[in-house]
Amino acid sequence: MKILIIEDDRSIAELERDYLSANGFKCELAFDGESGLKTALDSDFDLVIIDVMLPELDGFSVCAELRKRKDVPVIFLSARTEDVDKIRGLGLGADDYIAKPFSPSEMVARVKAHIARYNSLKSPRSSDVLTIKSLTVDKASRRVCIGGNEVALTVKEYDLLLFLLENPNIVFSKDRLFDRIWGMDAIGDASTVTVHIQRIRDKLEKHTDDKFIETVWGAGYRFSM
Repeated sequence: MKILIIEDDRSIAELERDYLSANGFKCELAFDGESGLKTALDSDFDLVIIDVMLPELDGFSVCAELRKRKDVPVIFLSARTEDVDKIRGLGLGADDYIAKPFSPSEMVARVKAHIARYNSLKSPRSSDVLTIKSLTVDKASRRVCIGGNEVALTVKEYDLLLFLLENPNIVFSKDRLFDRIWGMDAIGDASTVTVHIQRIRDKLEKHTDDKFIETVWGAGYRFSM
């Protein structure tokens, strides 16, 4: 499996590479945001690790551009540890946010976990096609369409939409959704759920007047049939 490490500190990049290589991963290094984004778009990787503070193009911008064109697990690994940075990174579609200084063994464990989870989600488990109003979700191919128009969702956006769709008319709190979709050990907090819900709404409602995810003030969200 191939990992791309975008990190301007060569000693840290090499440390990450050494630990990942020792666990059977092939690693490629990029030392600035522009070359890292180009490498990520030009080749196929099983996961991308991105530092936030990069020359040429910062890590948030790299993640945002990557998410527009590729569906691959992304982990931020950064010395910026403020909650606002973590929320921003997760809101851009990253799967995890690891703070520096970090435990190399924990980093390897998280890389393995995210790749395994991603591969599990990508594996066809059901050929069911769910259709509600103008929305169609093909679980086997993980494709979402509105009135015949395919909608590009990130892994987390798709997981969140599908969970709500498969549990219609049930109100779930932000904390419950965060634990269910991101996992109880994930870095971040439930406010990232609000960001993802809004992104899903924006993407779906560009193509239809139908409303799917309702906000129940003071309680959470539910999928409306």
